[in-house]
Amino acid sequence: MYGFRIVNELQKIDKDISRQQLKYHSKRVLVSKEFTFDAAHHLHCYDGKCKNLHGHTYKVIFGISGFVDDRGLMMDFGDIKDIWKNKIEIYLDHRYLNETLPPMNTTAENMVVWIYEKMAEALKAADEQYAGARVEFVRLFETPTSYAEARREWMEVE
Repeated sequence: MYGFRIVNELQKIDKDISRQQLKYHSKRVLVSKEFTFDAAHHLHCYDGKCKNLHGHTYKVIFGISGFVDDRGLMMDFGDIKDIWKNKIEIYLDHRYLNETLPPMNTTAENMVVWIYEKMAEALKAADEQYAGARVEFVRLFETPTSYAEARREWMEVE
């Protein structure tokens, strides 16, 4: 019933499937990718443990939506990784966040908005490449069980 099978022949473009069939729909879809980074920070005007210099292994999750192209792709996961590596992570990974981020208290709540803005800025700059792509949400985990989130509907309205 669930037997293993090796395909006899790989499907070939323009023989087994036409180019017009690659795009199955014209709906908006969301792709998501997550990353981790390690960084140190401390909080100002705060009486808890985080007032002292300390570090976290953060996890950030992006939700990006848009429309598929003629191949049925909205945005390659590798492109999200490139934006992360070249436009955002360089300010965060193995950094002292109080020094590398704009002047702010380096709370998860402040940082997630900054990360959202950087990704939205990168997508806007590449608008032609990604059909109507927009950031729907960014979730920043400071610990495995604690996160802050920025959502498009909050960022664009308020």
